[in-house]
Amino acid sequence: MKNIVRKFTPKFVISLYHITLAILANFFYFLPSRKLIVIGVTGTAGKSTAIELIAKVLEEAGNKVGIASTIKFKIADIEKLNDKKMTMLGRFQLQKLLYQMVKAGCQYALVETTSEGVRQFRHLGINYDVLVFTNLFPEHIESHGSFEKYKEAKGKLFKHLKRCPAKKVNNKKIKKVIIANIDDEHANYFLGNWAEEKYGFSVDTTNNEKTSIIVKADQAAQTKNGFEFLVGVTKFEVPLYGDHNVYNAIVAVTVGLSQGVNLEISQIALSKVNLIPGRIEFIDEGQPFKIIVDYAFLPEALEKLYEVVKLLKSKKVIHVLGSAGGGRDVARRPKLGKLAGEKADIVIITNEDPYDEDPKQIINQVTAGAEGAGKKIDHNLFKITDRRKAINKALSLAKKDDVVLITGKGSEQAIADPNGKLTPWDDRKVVRQLLNK
Repeated sequence: MKNIVRKFTPKFVISLYHITLAILANFFYFLPSRKLIVIGVTGTAGKSTAIELIAKVLEEAGNKVGIASTIKFKIADIEKLNDKKMTMLGRFQLQKLLYQMVKAGCQYALVETTSEGVRQFRHLGINYDVLVFTNLFPEHIESHGSFEKYKEAKGKLFKHLKRCPAKKVNNKKIKKVIIANIDDEHANYFLGNWAEEKYGFSVDTTNNEKTSIIVKADQAAQTKNGFEFLVGVTKFEVPLYGDHNVYNAIVAVTVGLSQGVNLEISQIALSKVNLIPGRIEFIDEGQPFKIIVDYAFLPEALEKLYEVVKLLKSKKVIHVLGSAGGGRDVARRPKLGKLAGEKADIVIITNEDPYDEDPKQIINQVTAGAEGAGKKIDHNLFKITDRRKAINKALSLAKKDDVVLITGKGSEQAIADPNGKLTPWDDRKVVRQLLNK
């Protein structure tokens, strides 16, 4: 019914509806973002992990922090995994969360801010202070209409910063800041917006004319326990895997510097990180093979995950994956299958989040890509609609020193089924249940 109403309602009426809700929610909860230092993180990938690491740095410096991200909702010391199947909550839910952060004495609110959220004006009621750009590559193209429109939606968030009123928190004037990944070709698009201070963070380069403050991760290298890098003469050792996490770590260092947190405090904070839920999360119940649960649902993210798998020097790789329904980036489905077909020894295609689409049709589209990469049905390629059975199949095929990859959902707490139904689900719990059988 909601989709039918939306189809026949003029766009300006829908926009007015969203704007009105944003304004009402903000006032209903007494403009909570004016009493917090709000850090918005946007980009195609890495947002949730960056937020986790930023929170560690700010907390190590003695601050109370609130989080609204794909991974979790956190209010000071109380947190729970995100069970809403929404990265950026609706206006009233989000403003209520910010209000609760204020009541709990939080100094900072870290808000994962998506292009879909911006398109529905959920950002309008938030007085941001720091905006972080992680990276940009094609996603949500069907929803936005084109890559340029997707980029423009994120750009609206940065234009919004100039309209955010100046504020004082604890009698201290808070600067408006933009922080961007200057190794990304789109960085200048975001850095070209107004801010009182602009920072660039980098692993590969320092070439950028739009910012005078650059924080670079030098001599980044993988180690047996994670990775290390230098910022100036300060050495960081972070117990996470993957080159992409070097970017997530350096953005946390940069945000810290923008907030007066010195390198030594960030160094201590990042050395203590040991687990980010559903992000290259190893499941160990004493089995003789490795299991990794990861949120990766984009081809680019899977590429980075396979770089980590290479480090493990496994005998064979068994990959369980699917793709989301609801018209979400249909074009990526065969790409995911092709990538898994090329990189894994055994591929198992299963249900992920079908929404109102036929899960078997989605599975067939992913399977076509794996077949194009040379995989053969019922030999090294399996189609199993039931996700639990698919995971069980992978575990039954795994031998000593193999790696089982389970991707697409990470720490998500539900499967999005037809008619808006959310079926409780957690890949990590299911894996543990099956192993302990």
